[in-house]
Amino acid sequence: MREPSYISKRQLKAARWTGASGIGRRVVSALLAAALAFVLPVLAGCGAAAGTTATASSALSITPGISSLDTSCNGCNALNAHGEAVHQFAALLADGTSAQVTWSVAGGDRVAGPGAIDTQGRYTPPGYLTADHAEVTVTAHLEGSTGSIARARLTITPGFLQPLAPENAAVGPGGSVTISGKLAVAGGQAGIHFALAGAASGSGSGAGTLGPTLCDRGAKAFTTCSVTYTAPATLGATAAAYVVAMVSGAAGKASRTATELLLNTAGVTSNPIGHQEMLATMMPLGSSGGNNTDYDARGNTIADCCSGTLGALVQDSGGRQYVLSNNHVLAKSDHAAVGDAIVQPGLIDNNCTPNGAGPGTVPVASLSAWVPLKSPQTNVDAAIAQVASRTMDSAGSILELGARGADGALSAAPPGVSSSGGRGEAANLEMRVAKSGRTTGLTCGGVSAIDLDVAVDYFSDCAETRPYTTKIFTHQVGVSGDRFSDAGDSGSLVVNASNAEPVGLFFAGGTDAAGVGQGVANPAGDVLNALAAVTNGAGFTFVGGADHPVSCLNYGNSTVEKAQGLVLRDEEITRGQQALFAARNMVNPAAGIRGVSVGKSTDHAGESAVVVYVDDRAEPTVPAIIDGVRTVVVSATAEAVALGTAPTDNSGAPPVALAPAVLSHAMRAKDQMGRSLMRVNKGFFGVGVGQSLDNPRDAALVIFVDRNHMPATLPQVLGGVRTRFVVMDRLHVTRSYAAGTSSTRHCTGSSDAPMASRPLALKLR
Repeated sequence: MREPSYISKRQLKAARWTGASGIGRRVVSALLAAALAFVLPVLAGCGAAAGTTATASSALSITPGISSLDTSCNGCNALNAHGEAVHQFAALLADGTSAQVTWSVAGGDRVAGPGAIDTQGRYTPPGYLTADHAEVTVTAHLEGSTGSIARARLTITPGFLQPLAPENAAVGPGGSVTISGKLAVAGGQAGIHFALAGAASGSGSGAGTLGPTLCDRGAKAFTTCSVTYTAPATLGATAAAYVVAMVSGAAGKASRTATELLLNTAGVTSNPIGHQEMLATMMPLGSSGGNNTDYDARGNTIADCCSGTLGALVQDSGGRQYVLSNNHVLAKSDHAAVGDAIVQPGLIDNNCTPNGAGPGTVPVASLSAWVPLKSPQTNVDAAIAQVASRTMDSAGSILELGARGADGALSAAPPGVSSSGGRGEAANLEMRVAKSGRTTGLTCGGVSAIDLDVAVDYFSDCAETRPYTTKIFTHQVGVSGDRFSDAGDSGSLVVNASNAEPVGLFFAGGTDAAGVGQGVANPAGDVLNALAAVTNGAGFTFVGGADHPVSCLNYGNSTVEKAQGLVLRDEEITRGQQALFAARNMVNPAAGIRGVSVGKSTDHAGESAVVVYVDDRAEPTVPAIIDGVRTVVVSATAEAVALGTAPTDNSGAPPVALAPAVLSHAMRAKDQMGRSLMRVNKGFFGVGVGQSLDNPRDAALVIFVDRNHMPATLPQVLGGVRTRFVVMDRLHVTRSYAAGTSSTRHCTGSSDAPMASRPLALKLR
């Protein structure tokens, strides 16, 4: 997954593949969510470490000597073995060689302490503060010496506890939405600066207006600030605007997070916050939910909790109805018990307070069965819970899956089952799909890969400190699109946007290096068959109604835009120019090849390419590689080529369906080489079949690459098929998890404290 500019990687660990991360369940730390009214008095006497009094020796030094970070580790300079941001210190002798030292930290926040540093000099800041800043002293003590020490200074400021809420929303002409952010500070005067922009980076101008910023500060609660956005009264076309938030007065590289607003001429209003609230009885699906015991306990306190999405209703041959979601959402990755209460909303949306320990949730079902993850014979991440009387809508309605009302809101509606008899349908490439989930609400994307084999990491705890298993799923469905999913959407039903027929069960996802959402779903038919296998042959079907279109909220797909916007390295430019000489020999207007130029590949962002302009009517054959450089095949008129106005990519080209023979060849190549590629190099964690973005008439092997363990070479072609690389963090079920803060406590039953969460780059739940 990418390392976004707005939330540090330390916070975004949930964006990895681990069962929908974000696509998956969200994890929230109760250590941060605990009521500060209880936390602060108890811990006031056990915060900062004592300062060091020894004098630094000129024979020893620390680099960097002065640093400014925030609690989210923005400003940190390295990653640890888990891909989390840390601040790396080095101790040097006078001659510049590395010194063997003992590290320590002192000072810091009066309650949260100074943070932590390991034996390798990797520092992690405290997860929150009780003042606008804290000063930390890092000390290195030369081993074998009685007085040779060196010190470095750190200034720590508050970062964001979680992304803005909501992370995305749809607004019609004149519509408004209130956006809020939470800072990792209880006390002080720190606040949030909101700005309207044309991009998540804060650049450009966005349409609409922002009202005044309102902040709620106190010594016993984390600072929360909000602003109301209002769209223009008229919109000429559907477009995006961004509300960008930064910590006011933060030192160093300040945290930044943004909400994307889809300004639409259709007048549709959609706010995912409605998916996270407690719903009235006879409630629809597509909302926050999970196992009532899905939390980590330390003694008699709850440390953190997890939640996901209650995806859909299924029924057995006897007419009994069940809530369908992921194993890692309902059954805690094989660690639950039959009969466990399933609650709505999930614990993450109730300050980690279980039902029975306080108000805020409703038991809606009892865990019935799950498909075991650790079994080599299983191939889905699914579980069911029998519906309690008069809790769920028996028609199987899903939030926002229906038509637009007079007020612009989308109604709840059942999925379509009339053309499949409730068995769902198979996905195909470029099918438009929709899902309704806890975190991002109703969003739409495209099927980007089929026959996808992918490795997903599972853990036995919400904090993901205890690995459980890494499971390789085969023949899965890949979905991509901006804002398609995030941590907490695990368990969402993925449907065909044209008829609402079930296509898959979303379970893992993340964000790639271009900032595009990448998700994985179990095929719908496979889910039903697997559930039948673990329930002694009970036949299951989806509960729904007549097929109907979905009012797609499409935030776009910026894959091509981001790839074409990259600045190529000098050596790549040289490679492209050299290949251009060989490519000129191909030009033959009579054969349909009108010209060539130098460009950029989208199948592998950052790689040069030879752009080959063709006349589609002639259907010329263009090789995938010329002189070691990828080709980009673009349809263009002879006039545009002659005038130099022809495009250099396929972003504006109409969709092209792959020929059956081309698709079959690619699937054979994937079956022959895909799994071996993953076995040989763990940097490759997924291989499927998709469409080349460099030449849409060609198939491509879609290969998922761990950006923290990049292989030395990335093949341009495998088995005669183009390759297309998706670079991101490894997938694990998606959930959001807050940075641990051992200095805090959250008692079971406390419900008046703020929560912290960090999206995990593809984690379950």
